[in-house]
Amino acid sequence: MRGSNRDRRRVAKADNGASASAPKTFLNQVGGIAWAVIIALLIRSMVIETYYVPSESMLPTLLIGDHMLVNKFAYGARIPFTDWHLPGVREPQRGDVVVFDLGRDGPFKICPLDRCPGYAREGFVKRLIALPGDTIEVRHGRVVLNGSPLSEEDDGASFVDEAGETLEVRTESLGDVRHAVLDDPRHFGLEQVRITIPEGRYFMMGDNRDNSNDSRAWGTVRRSELKGPVMRIYWSWNNQGSWVSMLSPFTWWKLLTGETRWDRIWRRVD
Repeated sequence: MRGSNRDRRRVAKADNGASASAPKTFLNQVGGIAWAVIIALLIRSMVIETYYVPSESMLPTLLIGDHMLVNKFAYGARIPFTDWHLPGVREPQRGDVVVFDLGRDGPFKICPLDRCPGYAREGFVKRLIALPGDTIEVRHGRVVLNGSPLSEEDDGASFVDEAGETLEVRTESLGDVRHAVLDDPRHFGLEQVRITIPEGRYFMMGDNRDNSNDSRAWGTVRRSELKGPVMRIYWSWNNQGSWVSMLSPFTWWKLLTGETRWDRIWRRVD
């Protein structure tokens, strides 16, 4: 009997120990997950962010369905929940392909956030064309920067867009940056009267020059709204279906076998 009582006490202590350790184990697991989430959010908000290309404005450099990595550390990341920014590694440069925030209110109302504070914040991607203090104008499809038209070379190549229209490919020289732009022979795009870029603001344009809604339409962007330059494309697919269609295994099979642009994965964006 004595042995049985001692055994029961040992079992009871073991049960109590196991019961006490269970909440501790659960809290440790939850704590580990919480720290992982916090670290991931800090990386996303201060180091690298992903962005998905939804439009044709940056053809042929970026295609609809390109998924990119944005270097938020380059220009100085914003400290979460504040308006403060860390010191940047470098200043924004002409020719950078940049992700930045604008305000949007519906499909057609787009405006810099400081001029439309009530609009919802949304990410955009364009090429940085003009810096603070630069003068710029766009007439008859040509960009005139600081009094000189940007050099363009006709590549003799063509590009077919999503609508099946054939556009001409040209190489534009923007300082040391040479990049492809598209010219639509059917019409000129938006024009821009000669302006001087204010201090702390930047002028953005799409590489699909005649089919881009950019600074010619909604003006310049503040330095604080620039998230950072695009580094690389980490994934790209030609998915024309809805988000509901993504639930279908057939859609995934199509993407993996025919609609994934394998040659664009990990491509550097210049």
